[in-house]
Amino acid sequence: MQNYKELRVWEKAHFFTLKIYEESKLFPKEEIYSLTNQLRRAASAIPANIAEGCGKNSQQEFAHFLNIALGSANETEYLLLLSKDLRYLNEEKFVKLNENINEIKAMLISLIGKVRNDSKT
Repeated sequence: MQNYKELRVWEKAHFFTLKIYEESKLFPKEEIYSLTNQLRRAASAIPANIAEGCGKNSQQEFAHFLNIALGSANETEYLLLLSKDLRYLNEEKFVKLNENINEIKAMLISLIGKVRNDSKT
């Protein structure tokens, strides 16, 4: 077990989630129970699954939860694109958020590889 708050990817995902909440406040009110909610849930699932995985007893279980977090990151990436195409996010905000989520995805992929390699030794 490890402290998830010490992982840079968790910290980045947490602050990304806060930014998603902030930006999605500006979405149309009719989206509150659909796209707004779905985007917030997908984004918050990233750091939540990292944290949950840190509480598991094996590296294999940890890698499993990191994979779930990666899936949520992919979902978030698509929902950002949808939000931009629906004109709920302007191009500048979309580009910045998209860069953030892709950095988080790269960090997760790297950590998954490291955790899997560590579990083999």
